[in-house]
Formats: sequence, structure tokens, C-alpha cells
Amino acid sequence: MTAVTVLGQGPMGRALTAALLDAGYRTTVWNRTEANAREMLARGAIWAPSPAEAVAAGGVTLINVVDHDVVDAVLETAGRALAGATVIGLSSDTPDRARQTAELVDGLGGRYLDGAIMTPTDTIGTPDARILLAGPQAVYDTYHPVLDALGTSTWLGEDPGRAAAFDMSLLDLFWTAVSGFEHALMMAAANGIAPRELLPHALGIVDILAPVFIEIAERIEEDRHDDASAPVSSTAASVRHLVNASRDAGVDAGALEAFSGYVDAAVAAGHGADEISRITAEMVQPAAGSPTRKFRWQHV
Repeated sequence: MTAVTVLGQGPMGRALTAALLDAGYRTTVWNRTEANAREMLARGAIWAPSPAEAVAAGGVTLINVVDHDVVDAVLETAGRALAGATVIGLSSDTPDRARQTAELVDGLGGRYLDGAIMTPTDTIGTPDARILLAGPQAVYDTYHPVLDALGTSTWLGEDPGRAAAFDMSLLDLFWTAVSGFEHALMMAAANGIAPRELLPHALGIVDILAPVFIEIAERIEEDRHDDASAPVSSTAASVRHLVNASRDAGVDAGALEAFSGYVDAAVAAGHGADEISRITAEMVQPAAGSPTRKFRWQHV
């Protein structure tokens, strides 16, 4: 059975370590402060005094720390120990930072697979855990059994930034939704509606989002925005009402104003009769002097 190293013993790092120990893997750990690792050491993990010694002890090294600034600093400290080693990064950051880490590991003679953990610590070690991976398929295939001990993994492609791109996109959806719900609660409160009064109606909105998401995704990928059931022009009027209601309630309208700007730009470009899927084109911000970016959809 492959020996595994885990760099980082924060809450998620400990959850990863616990799952590996439960699965019977010989597991070496390192953390900047040994105290964070005491629980796992008591359960049978082996302490390494440095990142280099930790990497050398494992057939594959998992790293879970706060971001890729720390990932890169730790891996640089490991230095020549990475020659011939395999690293699986499980820290959240941007796609470009994941690609930079892949270049760093490659430059030190190692192999790198980047991952994004999409579920909380209490799911790790169960099929409910969801981990997205990107990078060389051969690396993913080799260490699939280790990843199976952590949860359900999905390989997304050879580009090492692809898992982080999924992660950032889905976190965008999550936090935008949370922000929108909290904003709605403040709008309601200003008009004498308690959060629990609004909640069942808010859940009704959640229920209708799935078919809306499906239609928007299909239309954008197919670049098909005609035969509109929710035209941009109608959305423009609705969002203006929301902005005004927010201001009347004394609630910050910044996010709504930004969206209203995209909608108005689509109307000004002559797309008022198109479906709301057309609005996304106005969200792309090209660099100065550059044409609007065109997107190619990649399926794995």
C-alpha cells in the first residue's frame, strides 16, 4: 500500500489524515506547528520535522494549507526532495496560481495534480466528499486508490488550473447566492417582514432555479438567445425596481446596480428582445485596447 504524506494539519488537513489512517495507509504529517498534529500522531500518524523529510517519506504527498502562497513556500522549502515525487495540491486558490504551482513542482523534478475539495471536513472519508482533480491523467490514475480513501473524486482534464476554475466558479455561485439571500432578508426587514416569514417563499425561489440554470447554460453554450421567455428588456425594468426598493429600504444596492449596468448595456447593444442568457456577454471585461474575449467550451 502506498505511503502517504500530508502537509498541513489544519481542520481539513487533519480530516484528510484521519481518512487515510482509517483506510490503513502509512501516513506521515508535517505542519508549521507540531501541536496541530498531536491528535493525528496519537492515532498513528508519523511526524516529519521538515517538509523535505515529509515528502521523502511518502509515495505521494497531499498538501492542504491556506492558499498557494503557502503551498509554494512549503514546496520550495522541500526543494530537491520533490525530484521524482508526486504532489497533489488540495488548497483553494485561483486557476493561475494552480498552474504556477504545477510549474514550480515540474521545475523541481516532480509531478503535480491540483485538486479542489468541494465539501466540508465532516464528509472526508465518505462517498459524500467531492474532490475535483486536474493535471496529468496518469498521475490521477496511479493515485486513484488514495483519493478513493478521501471521498468521490473526479478528474477534469490535463490543465492543472481546471479544478481551481471549477472551484472558483462554484464558489462564485455559492457566495453570490448567500449574499443575495442576506440582502433579501434586509430588504424584507426594512418592510417589517421577519426572516422566518420570508424563508418558505425564498425556498420556493430556490426550487425554480434548477430549470432556469439549465436553460441559461444551454443557451450560452449554443449561443442561442432568441425566442425569449425572459427578455432582457423586462429584466431591465425589474432590476431597476429592485435598485429603487433597496435604496428606499436603506440597504446597499451595489451588487444590484452592477447587474443593472450589465442589463442596460445589453439593451443598449440592441439585445432587449433576447433571452437573459445574452447578459453574460456584457460581464466580460477585456484588457484595454483588446477585443472582447471569445470563449471556447471544453468538455472532458
